[in-house]
Amino acid sequence: MALPVRQQMTYWGAGLAVLVLTLWGLGDVILPFLVGGAIAYFLDPLADRLERAGASRAVATATIAFIATTAFVVIGLAIVPTLVRQLSDLVETAPAIAQRLQAFLTSTFPSLMEPGSAVNEALAGVGEAIKARGAELAQTLLSSAMGVVNALVFIIVVPVVAFYMLLDWDHMVAKIDALLPRDHAPTIRHLAREIDRVLSGFVRGQLSVCLILATFYGVALMAAGLNFGLLAGAVAGMLTFIPYVGALVGGVLAIGLALYQFWGEWFAIGIVAGIFAVGQFLEGNIITPRLVGSSVGLHPLWLIFALSAFGTLFGFVGMLVAVPVAAMIGVLVRFALDHYREGRLYRGLEWQQSSTPATLHDPSLSDAPGPTDGEKKER
Repeated sequence: MALPVRQQMTYWGAGLAVLVLTLWGLGDVILPFLVGGAIAYFLDPLADRLERAGASRAVATATIAFIATTAFVVIGLAIVPTLVRQLSDLVETAPAIAQRLQAFLTSTFPSLMEPGSAVNEALAGVGEAIKARGAELAQTLLSSAMGVVNALVFIIVVPVVAFYMLLDWDHMVAKIDALLPRDHAPTIRHLAREIDRVLSGFVRGQLSVCLILATFYGVALMAAGLNFGLLAGAVAGMLTFIPYVGALVGGVLAIGLALYQFWGEWFAIGIVAGIFAVGQFLEGNIITPRLVGSSVGLHPLWLIFALSAFGTLFGFVGMLVAVPVAAMIGVLVRFALDHYREGRLYRGLEWQQSSTPATLHDPSLSDAPGPTDGEKKER
C-alpha cells in the first residue's frame, strides 16, 4: 500500500533539501563530477549511434574520448593563446580608444565636452582606469577561472569522470530505474523523458549553436581584418547561450572596435556590421530552429532568471546547473498545472456533477413512462 501523501511529501522534500545543501556545501568539490556528468550526457547519443553501427560500448567510448582529447589539445594550443594575446592587446589599446572617442565627441558635441564637464572628466579617466585595472582584471578572471576549474581538473579528473560515466551510462540509468518507488515509477519515467527531451533539445542544441556562431563570428571578423576579431567572435558566440545578450555585447564590441580601427573606411565598418546581421539571420532562421527547436519549453526570461539566481546563490557551480535545474522545474510545473486543471480545485462542483454517468441526468430517461402494472406482473 502506498504511503500517505503527507509522508510522501515529507520524504521528497527532505531529499530535495539534501540535494540543495549538498550543492551549497560541497561546491567546488563536486564540480569535476558535474562537469564530467554533463560531458557524458552530452556525448551519450553519439555513443548510442556508434553502438547501433556495430561498435561495442567500450569501443564507442574510446573513440569519442580520442576525438574529444584531440580537439581539446588543438583548441588549447591554437586558439586559447590567441584569445589571451588579443585580450592583453585590447587592454593596452583601451586608452587610445577612449582618447579617440573623446576627440570625436569634442568635435561633434562641443557643448558636452567643455573642460570640467561630467562627460569630459569621465572619458578622461576611463582609458587610464581600464589600463590600470584591465590587466589586473584579466589576471583575476584568468586566475579565478583556473582556481575553480584548474588545469589538473581538466587534464585528469574531468576526462576520467566523463569517460567512466559515458561507459556505464546505460547501466547507471537502469540501476536508478530499479530503485524508483514502484507506485510512482511510471510517472517518474514520464517526467524523466520530458526532462531529457528539454535538456537534449535545449542544452545540446544551444551549445552547438554557441560553438557554430563563435566559429563563424571569429573566422569572419578575422577575415574582415578586425584586429580583435577572434576575441569579439568568441564573446559573441559564447554569450549566445543567454538570449539576446550575445548578439548585443558581441555586436557592440565588434562594431566599436571597427569604428576605432577603420574610422572613415565605412565599407569595412559595414562589413563588420553585416557579419553580425548575417549571423543573427542564420541563428534565428536556420541554426536555432534546426538544432534547438521551438518546443523545449524554456522561455528566455525564465532562463535569464535561472542563470542569475543560481549564479548568485551557488557561484560558478550554480551557473553550471542552472539550465538543467530550470528545465526540470519547468517540466514539473507543467506537470503540476496539468493535474491542477484536471482536479476539483480548478473545475469545481459543476465538473464533478457533470462527470457522473449520463443516464442519471438524462431528462429523456428520467421522464420516460415506467412499466404498467401488467408488465410488472409479467416480469
